[in-house]
Amino acid sequence: MSAEDSVLVRCPSCGENAAPRARFCENCGTALGTGGPDPSLPSEVTLDVAPTVLDLDPATGEAGGNRRCAACGGVIADDGYCADCGALGQSERDHFEERPATWVAGVCDRGIRHARNEDAMALAANGAFAALVVCDGVSSAPDSDVASLAASRAARDVLVAYGPEGPSSVEGATSRRIAGWTDAMVAASRAAGQAVRGAAEQLAATKGTDVADDPPSCTFVAAVVDHDLIVAGWLGDSRVYWLPDAGPAEQLSVDDSWAQEMIAAGVPRAQAETSPQAHAITRWLGPDAPDTDARCAATVPNGPGWLLVCSDGLWNYCSDAHEMGELVRKFAGCGEPHAAAAALVRWANAQGGRDNITAALARIAPTVTEQR
Repeated sequence: MSAEDSVLVRCPSCGENAAPRARFCENCGTALGTGGPDPSLPSEVTLDVAPTVLDLDPATGEAGGNRRCAACGGVIADDGYCADCGALGQSERDHFEERPATWVAGVCDRGIRHARNEDAMALAANGAFAALVVCDGVSSAPDSDVASLAASRAARDVLVAYGPEGPSSVEGATSRRIAGWTDAMVAASRAAGQAVRGAAEQLAATKGTDVADDPPSCTFVAAVVDHDLIVAGWLGDSRVYWLPDAGPAEQLSVDDSWAQEMIAAGVPRAQAETSPQAHAITRWLGPDAPDTDARCAATVPNGPGWLLVCSDGLWNYCSDAHEMGELVRKFAGCGEPHAAAAALVRWANAQGGRDNITAALARIAPTVTEQR
C-alpha cells in the first residue's frame, strides 16, 4: 500500500474523516478535495414538495406508467420536463417506491445532501411470501448506484425463484425451512455479488479502464417472509429489524462495520456509532470483496409486528431497536406499510437527510402455530 493509500482524508465541510482515496464524504456527501461543499448539491432544500412516486413492476424492476411532476402533478414528457409546467422531472433513480402487495412496500430516496441516490431496493410478494432486498452503494467508489441496483434485483430474483417450500405444519418443518431459506439467502448474496462484478466489468469496458481500478461496491441486506418465518441475510451495515407490537424489538442483522467491532470490544453503542470511522464497513459486495456469502439469522414471530429492512440513511438517526420500534409505530398507526415507509423517509430527511434513505416494510400477522 502506498503512502497515499493510507492517508485519511478530512471532509472540508463537516470535518469527518473519510477512507483513504475516498471521493465523497460518507457523512455529508461533500466532494472531497474541493475545499468546500459540492457545487452540484442544492444550497436550499424544501421538504414540503411531494416527491415523484414511481411504482416499479416487481417482476422487472421497470417503471410502469407515466412519471408525475413533483411541482404540479402533471406528466413528465419524454424529454424529461413536465408537459404542464415545464419543470425538470425528478429522476426515477432519485426517488422510487415499490408496493408489490398491500402488506409490503418500500421507499428509496436520495436524501438532501447527496448528489445522487446510491441506495436501491427490490421487493416481491405473493400470498404469505415476501422478499425485501436493500443495497447501499459505497459513496467512496464510483458508479455504486449502478452496483446497488444490479445487486438488489439479482438477489430478489433468486429469492423469488426459490419460493416457499410448501406445508409448514408438519413435524420439523420450521427447522427445514430455516435451513432452506438460509441456503437461498446465501445464493442470493452470491448472485448479487456476481451482478456487481458484471456491472463493474461493463462499466470498465465502456470507460476503457481495468475493472480492478476503483470498482463500484455496495452493501447487501435482505429478509424473506415465509408465513410465520423471517430469515435475514446481510453484508455491510444496512439492517433488518423485527418490531413486534408487543414485546422487545430486535435488530436481526449485525453490522459488518468498524463501529460494530468497537461495540463488540465493549465501547458504548452511542460512542462507537459516532466515531470518525464508524461507517467503515468490513464486508461488502464488489469485485474487490473478500467474500460474498451473507451471514444469516432467523426468527419465528409469535405475534403481529413490523419487519423493517433499511439503509443507514434511516438508522443513523435512530439506531437502537427499541427506539426504532417506537418510531415505526408512530408512523404506522393505520397499518399501511407504504404510508409508514414514506413517513420514515420524510422523517429522516427532516433530521438532515445526510445520506440516501431506504425503508422497506412488511406487516407480519402470523396465524399459524407450528410444531417446532
